Amino acid sequence: MTHTITCRQTLAVTSHRVLASDLNEHETVYGGRLLSLLDGTASISASRCARTQCVTGLVEDVDFIAPFTLQDSLCIETYVTGIGQRSLEVFAKVIGEHLNTGERFLGATAFLTFVTLEKVDLPTLLPETPEEKALCQDFSTRQATRKQKRQAKKALFKQLTLETPW
Repeated sequence: MTHTITCRQTLAVTSHRVLASDLNEHETVYGGRLLSLLDGTASISASRCARTQCVTGLVEDVDFIAPFTLQDSLCIETYVTGIGQRSLEVFAKVIGEHLNTGERFLGATAFLTFVTLEKVDLPTLLPETPEEKALCQDFSTRQATRKQKRQAKKALFKQLTLETPW
């Protein structure tokens, strides 16, 4: 029996202080470090929705909007914005804060797709806030685009060589 879940019920929030070990040679947070944090937080949202083991299938539309530096903190907010048959789309936004001034800024956004490892009855999603409604409204368009890209990638993958390059 299918039940309903709100986007808010899938919300996961993590906060991190930027440390020197997070920085690259430009004195900003490594993109890969930020992606790792995003994936970890988003996986919680996916699990809160599916209540079963999920794996990351796709990270896309990552927009690095503003850099994070040593005197910043970052807050990652993720929640489910679309549900397929065995997949879940999770939206992530990263809000930065300059700790010396308290000024907040949008640092990054992304969409991640998680896939359940077993077939389960996934809930129906109910968006409530204007932000949630706007993101959920466009889910079917993003899903169709993903399907088209996946078909094109399958053709590309057939062209890739697995030969040793040396």
